[in-house]
Amino acid sequence: MFLELKNISKYFGAVRALHQVNFHVEKGEVIGLVGDNAAGKSTLMKIISGAYTPDKGNILLDGEERRWGSPREAREEGIEMLYQDFSLIPDLDVATNIFLGREPLMNLPGLNVINKDKMEEDAITILKKLGLRLPPPDSPVKDLSGGQQQAVAIARATGFDSRLVIMDEPTASLSAAAIEKLRRAIQNLKDQGVAVIIISHRLEDIFETADRVVVMKYGEIVGEREAHKTDEDEIVDMIVTGRDQVA
Repeated sequence: MFLELKNISKYFGAVRALHQVNFHVEKGEVIGLVGDNAAGKSTLMKIISGAYTPDKGNILLDGEERRWGSPREAREEGIEMLYQDFSLIPDLDVATNIFLGREPLMNLPGLNVINKDKMEEDAITILKKLGLRLPPPDSPVKDLSGGQQQAVAIARATGFDSRLVIMDEPTASLSAAAIEKLRRAIQNLKDQGVAVIIISHRLEDIFETADRVVVMKYGEIVGEREAHKTDEDEIVDMIVTGRDQVA
């Protein structure tokens, strides 16, 4: 098993955000994570991505127990989180946003400088690999559409040997055409063996992309289904009632 969380609990003061959550994901698997607001979805994903540390429980990666104290440490293990606001720097260009903090350098006498040509070439390669089309890599991000900006964020999250990509409400505020491109990008990641977790209130997007649907309520996982063996009505019932009628 690629990633497994066992009995994860998280508290913020007296507020219980997660209670003994068991969760797993396999290589190349796409999971749709659903639930009402405050169900615990984002808290769980922030634990996986290193933004939070659990108060109780264990995290296993490739069967070995791990605990990372920052998103950087999780990123070093190939775990990336794509936030709803994309977290881009609008005044910088496409290539610089993709490589931010990972810029290729070239040695000059007495100093290292960013190798802009290589960065732009590698940005094009990453985008082609993901099947994403964008304006030239020296284009300012602020001039791009919402779908194009999301493509930049996806390229940044997946272009550096990522093993798991977490997407938080990835289709919010996107056009129908941009949503379809996103779905193709997710399939490309799956084909490359990259696992994807999608947090979304749009069940249509979940059923179009996910292999498995996991439902959370009040900080607990209340049920899960293989996507092709369930439907929106059953998932909505679990979201509303907090009960798995089959369990």
